[in-house]
Amino acid sequence: MKNLVCFLEEPSAREMLKGVLPRLLPKSIQCFYIVFEGKQDLEKRLALRLRGWQKTDSAFLVIRDQDSDDCIAVKNRLLSLCHEAGKPETLVRIACHELESFYFGDLSAVEVGLGIKNITDKQQKAKYRIPDSIVNPSHELEKLTNGIYQKVAGSRGIGPLLSLENNTSRSFKALLSGIRNLLSIA
Repeated sequence: MKNLVCFLEEPSAREMLKGVLPRLLPKSIQCFYIVFEGKQDLEKRLALRLRGWQKTDSAFLVIRDQDSDDCIAVKNRLLSLCHEAGKPETLVRIACHELESFYFGDLSAVEVGLGIKNITDKQQKAKYRIPDSIVNPSHELEKLTNGIYQKVAGSRGIGPLLSLENNTSRSFKALLSGIRNLLSIA
């Protein structure tokens, strides 16, 4: 049995992954979710939590929003913490700019997951074509859904429906390919 241990900035990331990972991973891989209280808490306690993980045959994943920070600097800082903890093989992925960029990569999942009509057709609008370039996607998603989208409940509804093949978010694609490589699955 292999374990995938996910270190996450917020509960909404856990809810999204709970919808995505069962469709991506073989049943023999068990997932654990370590949720922090925001990005500062993640960075403050990540090395300690990595060092303290006791289950053998575990692979590690860290996901954090870019927000307004420099993506490369954030990733390098997290990788440094992983090295410090003795886990240099940890996969670090940054959601550009926020987790909600993944949702803009598949607006049909948003439409069905939130039970809202006429959202899918907005996928081809210029401002949504490159989801990772939306500066404040959580705010934009709240506007697009007239306030229906809420981070945790929305992630719980949308996650199981996100397309693993046709999502247009580059950071979502990088997350999936990174997980596949980390766990050596096709």
